[in-house]
Amino acid sequence: MGSIGRVRSTRTRTGLVDIPFPARRHVRHGLARRHTLDWLHQFGMLAGEQATAEYDAMGLERLMAYFYPDASDQHLALATDLNAWFFVFDDQFDGPLGKRPEFVLRQVDTVLHTMSDEPPVPGEATNRLAESFRDLWQRVTAGTPLLWQDRFRGHWREYLTAYHWEALNRTRNGTLSLPGFLRGRRDSIGVQPCLDLVERCGGYTLPKELHEGEPLAEMREITADVVIFVNDMVSVDKELAAGDVNNSVIILLRQEMCTVDQAVRRVAKLANTRLARFQELTAELDARLAETALPEQVRSQVDDYVEGMRALMSGNLAWSLETARYGAAGIAAVSEGRQRPWARLFPEQAAEG
Repeated sequence: MGSIGRVRSTRTRTGLVDIPFPARRHVRHGLARRHTLDWLHQFGMLAGEQATAEYDAMGLERLMAYFYPDASDQHLALATDLNAWFFVFDDQFDGPLGKRPEFVLRQVDTVLHTMSDEPPVPGEATNRLAESFRDLWQRVTAGTPLLWQDRFRGHWREYLTAYHWEALNRTRNGTLSLPGFLRGRRDSIGVQPCLDLVERCGGYTLPKELHEGEPLAEMREITADVVIFVNDMVSVDKELAAGDVNNSVIILLRQEMCTVDQAVRRVAKLANTRLARFQELTAELDARLAETALPEQVRSQVDDYVEGMRALMSGNLAWSLETARYGAAGIAAVSEGRQRPWARLFPEQAAEG
């Protein structure tokens, strides 16, 4: 299927999802793009014109522009650096490394050690991905409350350790159930750290009892699920080409022995059910807050956080229709054992190459 055919296929699939709030995009995302390209080159994660052009075609800065449409230019650049790291790290595991769970665990542990205020230990195992993440960690946590730092650290830990879970999935016999798959996928999708950045960009930290209480906790889970379902619908062709199994559409495809389109329709229905529930919970949240003596400033912060959830869901869908990551070029980049130009950044991979 040509690129036009794939665009039509993607639009047909995503058209099954009814997100009832429009996407908005930060108007100065070009500044973030240039900043992040410089940052990636600085840490040696991109090298050469071909790799830079292939990375640039994905338009990752536009994803962050959708996620944080009202952020300052500085915050948008920081979020775009984080997002770039997220995708570059993720692409390390599209090849053979993604099927070596113990190797994955060692690489993840190296990155986890960087989430500390302590300086690097001489002789400590490191690599370009860990060093760049240390830079990100120091920048994103500078001047933030300990409560927010603990929240952010916990969510990043869950996200990173999910790579080990994904590697185990690629080597296991049989297929996970969809509920079992979603329990791990909610960590591997990385939505919770992105929601933490809603607070970071807004300059506030929600009280623990509000953040972890109902209905915000369920609304956060729904946000993750909707992003998962849309992502899996648009990326299923890429992941089938790469031989991956960590996709809800592929889970249903194998469990129910149905076609891709039938599995996509089932996943779209699940997304719409979640979205309807999100709307119900938003009304419930408003009613609860109206009955409390919550300070006006905190109430405004809760409203901003809910708007951030909407931005992640609508923005992920809008960007998925624009990016080259899931089009013909993106699929070709990981077909027949191929990997992205930036996908061999661990020292062991370079030695093997």
